[in-house]
Amino acid sequence: MIRVNNIQANLNVGLDGLKEIVSMCTGLDSDNIKSLRIAKKSVDARNKSNVHFVYSLDMEVWGDEDYIASILAWKQVELIKEKPQLAIARRPESKLRPVVIGSGPAGMFAVLALAEAGQRPIVIERGKPVNERQEDVRSFWAKGMLNPNSNVQFGEGGAGTFSDGKLMTGIKKDKFTAKVLHELAAAGAPEEILYLAKPHIGTDKLVTVVQNIRRKITDLGGEYRFEEQLVGLDVKNDCLRAAKIQKADGSVYELPADKLILAVGHSARDTFEMLYDAGVAMEQKPFSIGVRIEHLQSMIDTAQYGRYAGRPELGAADYKLAVHLPNGRSAYTFCMCPGGEVVAAASENGRVVTNGMSEFARAKTNANAALLVGVNPTDFGGEHPLQGMFWQRELEAKAYELGGRNYFAPVQRVGDFLACRPSVKAGEVTPSYCPGVTWTDLALLFPDYVIETLQLALTEMNNKLKGFSHPDAVLTAIETRSSSPIRILRDETYQSNIRGLYPCGEGAGYAGGIVSSAVDGLKTCLAGN
Repeated sequence: MIRVNNIQANLNVGLDGLKEIVSMCTGLDSDNIKSLRIAKKSVDARNKSNVHFVYSLDMEVWGDEDYIASILAWKQVELIKEKPQLAIARRPESKLRPVVIGSGPAGMFAVLALAEAGQRPIVIERGKPVNERQEDVRSFWAKGMLNPNSNVQFGEGGAGTFSDGKLMTGIKKDKFTAKVLHELAAAGAPEEILYLAKPHIGTDKLVTVVQNIRRKITDLGGEYRFEEQLVGLDVKNDCLRAAKIQKADGSVYELPADKLILAVGHSARDTFEMLYDAGVAMEQKPFSIGVRIEHLQSMIDTAQYGRYAGRPELGAADYKLAVHLPNGRSAYTFCMCPGGEVVAAASENGRVVTNGMSEFARAKTNANAALLVGVNPTDFGGEHPLQGMFWQRELEAKAYELGGRNYFAPVQRVGDFLACRPSVKAGEVTPSYCPGVTWTDLALLFPDYVIETLQLALTEMNNKLKGFSHPDAVLTAIETRSSSPIRILRDETYQSNIRGLYPCGEGAGYAGGIVSSAVDGLKTCLAGN
């Protein structure tokens, strides 16, 4: 293939039009172009009077590609050789089947790699299959009836299943990330995730994708055990011998294991406590706390695309903002959900947690994103390795009290928040959080330095995105689960101080999103295989 980079085209240009543009840029007759395929596609909205797409296109030509690439007039071309795919070699079955705890992105891709290697892995998932999990989540959102083991955090697919399914990542694009994206596409994700600069799947499509990957795993000999939870470890001489598993009826059995991949996600607090008591080495790590900020999606579209706002080719606009502030703190937006909704994401009774979610169409009225303040171990109030987790719990319990003790979320309009006065009702933006909201003053919830940082950030971010600090934008609290508050230590073999125990993914402190978690699961599996 010859890759042609930096091809700029109007929003309504299709593949035939792109072929003509490539011909004009390169000087190559269009009849000599055998085929054209999109390799990358992004939006350039820096000039609001000329919003357009920018492409990298893979081109097959008639004739000698090396020679043709060397003489093309357009200099931004490169010869693309076939990149090696991630090869997972089959291995003889071990005496003990490998065990994977958790079926979020890290666990799912670790299990898939083990199954492809012929290892017949066993998956222990405390929650339910994704279709049953959906019913429990909807019941919580509608009626405030929380199932502590089947919710936005726990169950097949992990926390990412009830999100926007964003696949942007800051990690290196290599054979591991390619494996993740191609498996997701093969399981039913939109094909465009393979080339869009900001790919997403959408919650509505993620449910099918997760089920299809499970089907592939079981066809390869893997086994899922739903509504079962890791509650203990049998360790001798610092080596794992068995996992203690609790069934839904409360009974406990021992599962012999000398290879256990721990992919429990960032919310498995009872598991973290068990691991600490079992002597697994861990430490505090920085994370973030804050709110969900909601605007009208139409306002974000106009701010980002100007007169092009509303064009179907562009879809709902997104944003990503970060500021370093005079008080020495930093704030940033995270997990931006265009045309989405703020969702109840608690996993423990008596606590309020928020998250954001979008379907593939991103067609709802509001846009939302986490607006977060970075916090460090010095903020946690103690030296215990789990102190950050304990602090999360305290804040979530305060949010529950402030919301009315019924899983309603405390909310405040941005104008009132900046003026340091409580809110009493909505303005132009209607909060999307269910089961409901309570208008209040968020200064009653957060430490003073978090309030100050959020206020400074709103003003600074408004300079970058017009309307960000709109008085009627809504702040919904509390967002605490952007990343894990702990790191489970591991060595270069991906093992913890308990040999045979392989911590991985976001919960163990080694990833931050769907793709990076999935890649860490793959690498952990291959390191231990």
